[in-house]
Amino acid sequence: MSIKKILIANRGEIACRVIKTAKKMGIKTVAVYSDADRDALHVKMADEAVHIGPAPSNQSYIVIDKIMDAIRQTGADAVHPGYGFLSENPLFAAALEKEGVTFIGPPVNAVEAMGDKITSKKLAAEAGVSTVPGHMGLIEDADEAVKISDQIGYPVMIKASAGGGGKGMRIAWNAQEAREGFQASKNEAKNSFGDDRIFIEKFVTEPRHIEIQVLGDKHGTVLYLGERECSIQRRNQKVIEEAPSPFLDEATRKAMGEQAVALAKAVGYHSAGTVEFIVDGKEKKFYFLEMNTRLQVEHPVTELITGLDLVEQMIRVAGGEKLSFGQSDVKLNGWAVESRLYAEDPYRNFLPSIGRLTRYRPPAEGTKADGTVVRNDTGVFEGGEISMYYDPMVAKLCTWAPTRIEAIDAMSAALDDFEVEGIGHNLPFLSAVMEHERFRDGRLTTAFIAEEFPEGFTGVAADADQARKLAAIAAIINQTLQARAVQITGTMDNHRRVVRNDWVATIAGHSFALELGTSADGAFVKFADGAVSPVNGGWVPGQTHATFVVDGLTMGVKVNLSGTGIRLRWRGIDAVARVRSPRAAQLALLMPEKAPPDTSKMLLCPMPGVVTNILVAVGDQVESGQALATVEAMKMENTLRAEKRAIVKSIPVKAGQSLAVDEVIMDFE
Repeated sequence: MSIKKILIANRGEIACRVIKTAKKMGIKTVAVYSDADRDALHVKMADEAVHIGPAPSNQSYIVIDKIMDAIRQTGADAVHPGYGFLSENPLFAAALEKEGVTFIGPPVNAVEAMGDKITSKKLAAEAGVSTVPGHMGLIEDADEAVKISDQIGYPVMIKASAGGGGKGMRIAWNAQEAREGFQASKNEAKNSFGDDRIFIEKFVTEPRHIEIQVLGDKHGTVLYLGERECSIQRRNQKVIEEAPSPFLDEATRKAMGEQAVALAKAVGYHSAGTVEFIVDGKEKKFYFLEMNTRLQVEHPVTELITGLDLVEQMIRVAGGEKLSFGQSDVKLNGWAVESRLYAEDPYRNFLPSIGRLTRYRPPAEGTKADGTVVRNDTGVFEGGEISMYYDPMVAKLCTWAPTRIEAIDAMSAALDDFEVEGIGHNLPFLSAVMEHERFRDGRLTTAFIAEEFPEGFTGVAADADQARKLAAIAAIINQTLQARAVQITGTMDNHRRVVRNDWVATIAGHSFALELGTSADGAFVKFADGAVSPVNGGWVPGQTHATFVVDGLTMGVKVNLSGTGIRLRWRGIDAVARVRSPRAAQLALLMPEKAPPDTSKMLLCPMPGVVTNILVAVGDQVESGQALATVEAMKMENTLRAEKRAIVKSIPVKAGQSLAVDEVIMDFE
């Protein structure tokens, strides 16, 4: 291997991912880091690390001169850009070429041609590839954006030319949304990529998002490595991906793959890349969307079903090696699913969350006893901090199994075992999707989340059977706590507490009178209706996760003592169980519920972020749905709107101010 030292021009989990493969190949690595990432995991993993500036990415990770200085300081002879940041910036690729440093990616002309979404669509159209109707030219201002949108016909997709990862993308259903979306996309694009060019295309209302992984060497060989289904998206950001797609047949897969290869060859492409398509869910027609001239976030699912290490292949190709296999050697084995763990609060409309990871315990990686595989790509650690400056993705949890349903079930179990505390996160939402009938049936579109969770995510309501199992677990935990209390009180017979066996457990709106007992087979819970549930599994005080087997079902449950209750989390259910004596349960029914504070006359900041714009003034009358302010957090600009007609009474904040969650932005009369 001609490459001796790789500088990773990125951060987080992808930097860690590249470092792992480089170490396996015996190649030295260099990390770069900003002020916010001084103690980051990728810095600890690399052989060397170079500080490149302040926390904002436009002052560090996307400043080409600073990356080039780090290369010169360390003598790195190659650079892997990861994804995002400078990965699709042709100026960066050209700077490396000029410096004589190997770019672990495609040639500059391919980055220019396909990394730019406007140019790539023009080339695709010229090559006879089916493309989505739209305006490929640059758009100067909001008025022109509205005019073009009117001509194309709503809904339209407003997109950043240099975009990726859902940044700088908006769907507009009318002229007002086109005007607002144009400016918001332009601002996000400038902040995330340093390039605010915008284009508009028709939005297909019932699409599936399916992409083809391509891989080429410098000797003219380009292959396709199957597809990934990426239809589970929120705000144009992929949330769950799988490979292969449950939708494609062999003929469609072959046609899409060959078209992707033809497009890559047309620009002399080499390295790993992805050709994305929008697929009509009714007629299986596919339309070229864009080509990402880099490694994709979701590449692990392709690796799991092909057995290939894509990062290794990228490094070998960059070093001039020929691909060691042909198209006929590419076999798709089994099924893989990826869930993106984000630092965002699903109960607050998925708004970004920041803070310290007081607990971070991923499930064990590797092959399980049942033959399924668990993989977790991450860039954080327990005690580390999630900052407001970067993408909110914390980890990518992947599972593999011989069949799709087995892979989904393995993912559900892995999510149950994943412990994250200290920040808001979307683990319960991911669990809810895995258990959703429509998802399990493979009836997907990019509108899945909007259609199935139209009011946002409010948690999973336990049905009677689930509540009964959780009540049994709560009763066993309570019995353990009672037994410990007996030990603490002493051993004198006349002072020893007697632990009763009859209890009333309430959880998730269900109440169960029950008795606990033991047999030769272990503990059991007998309910008032006569049903007996065997419960196996140990829990000890202080343990935050425990595995129970209830009625033969294995349940990985997160356990936290919450005052007089026991908080249990499982499969998206988050509920506090209370286990009381029969008399205490009767009295509890008489207790009034505490009403939450009235915040109906306030606009509260829903996430930690920076106020970028105040759009109204004191004394203004605002209408329902009117934009009031914008707050930027984790590279996303969020517009806050009025919930009803009101008059602005006061605005205690100003543009540029950093706010915490629930800080008051304005009051209303």
